[in-house]
Amino acid sequence: MSADTRRVEVYPGREVVVEFDPELTFECVDDCTWCCHHGVLLYDRDLLELAQRANLSETTTDFRSEKFVTREPKDRDDHVAEDGHACAFLREDGLCTLHLEEDWKPTRCSVFPLAVRLEDGDLHVDIRDSAHDHCDGLNVSERSVIDNLEAFLPEVLWDLENPDSEREL
Repeated sequence: MSADTRRVEVYPGREVVVEFDPELTFECVDDCTWCCHHGVLLYDRDLLELAQRANLSETTTDFRSEKFVTREPKDRDDHVAEDGHACAFLREDGLCTLHLEEDWKPTRCSVFPLAVRLEDGDLHVDIRDSAHDHCDGLNVSERSVIDNLEAFLPEVLWDLENPDSEREL
């Protein structure tokens, strides 16, 4: 393990290898919906949770044998993909229906802006490359990422065969 990485216990017996600056802070900022314009990958547990909150046939799509939240056209000019689409749950005011109205987020939404990958049996965590370029919430608050890893890393990640968070729709 290099000097810039460290092991951190997130849950009892559940460690991650942290590969980002331990001084990093993150907090979502108003009107930054950049993370919402990608397709959100849904793990099995997410599908069960989402089924209690929405019609899966209307809000999910299959891509490369995986389930994603449907992307749909949005009237917003900012923070949508180049094709003008974003997550079906992104409201026109830039807020998330699932997070605000249901007090729930899919696993992948909780993980952002972190990148998670499995390597040699260990869960490795870094900042997504694209977040450095597009995410306005990095280093704008006092909320230390390393001290709040449980908020970013749902325990289900340790049970997944492929928790790689770089997969996109």
